Amino acid sequence: MQGPLKVFCGRANPALGREICRALDLEQGKIDLYDFPDGETCCQLKENVRGADVFVVQPTTPPAHKNLMEMLILLETMRRSSARRITAVLPYFAYARQDRKDKPRVPITSRLVANLLTTAGAQRILAMDLHAPQIQGFFDIPVDHLFAIPVILDEFRRQQFENVVIVSPDAGGVERARAFATRCHADLAIIDKRKPDPKRAEDKVEVMNVVGEVAGKTAVLVDDMLDTGSTIIKASRALIAQGADSVHAACTHALLSGEAARRLNDSPIRQVFITNTIDTADKQQTCPKLVSLTVAPLLGEAIQRIHEDDSVSSLFV
Repeated sequence: MQGPLKVFCGRANPALGREICRALDLEQGKIDLYDFPDGETCCQLKENVRGADVFVVQPTTPPAHKNLMEMLILLETMRRSSARRITAVLPYFAYARQDRKDKPRVPITSRLVANLLTTAGAQRILAMDLHAPQIQGFFDIPVDHLFAIPVILDEFRRQQFENVVIVSPDAGGVERARAFATRCHADLAIIDKRKPDPKRAEDKVEVMNVVGEVAGKTAVLVDDMLDTGSTIIKASRALIAQGADSVHAACTHALLSGEAARRLNDSPIRQVFITNTIDTADKQQTCPKLVSLTVAPLLGEAIQRIHEDDSVSSLFV
């Protein structure tokens, strides 16, 4: 027995934390988080967690370094307060794109983050739509990997899309798009994207070809994250050029860096389905194409199952 269930939330996405606690019908754990004038984060628990099964909710959203450090401090606080088990709940896992040495003399930063989380006190990880599934292997502790597909599919069924083709915006996302296409019984297409400049400057991304039949269909671009928007916007133009009737997009993590919201407004994409793993309330005011879907009930159910030592993978069967 892991002791009483307690959920504590950092400051990266407090609205999601409140929703998770409501889904669990649980009062949010009391904690005092504040910054010193020099920017240092300080934390003090306002309740006893000795012997408790503690879940710390903190997506490492931009600014990634600040929110990651806050998560580490929260985990350290729980460890030193004698929690029986500590689970780090990371709706968005930062530095996931740095998962390998793809050129000389670069770090594998996602492995570094895994080590930091474990050293700080995490005994289990609960994450959603990791950019690279192999990141689970960077941890020497259990990792439960959730997917936002059921949440987005529910919205698709509600909107009753017809003649749908699911599109991967690049070769790296084919497995994700195929899983989505299988669940909604749709065809699959792939964007052949070439990026001559490895520095990822948005004006260097070039869509070369569409592999698959999209003419006369409702095309849905599926990706795990939406950063500057350059990739899916250029992909949407390629799809329209190939005869797609309309283009929609579905992305779990809406980073929306820089002028992404404005560019989406100016793009052929009709709707962009995102989840609330990242707080986008301000961006939704400037980009009416964004349709935010909550993953709080899914995260809440996973937390409950972990607490009760029940299966989490059965959520996606």
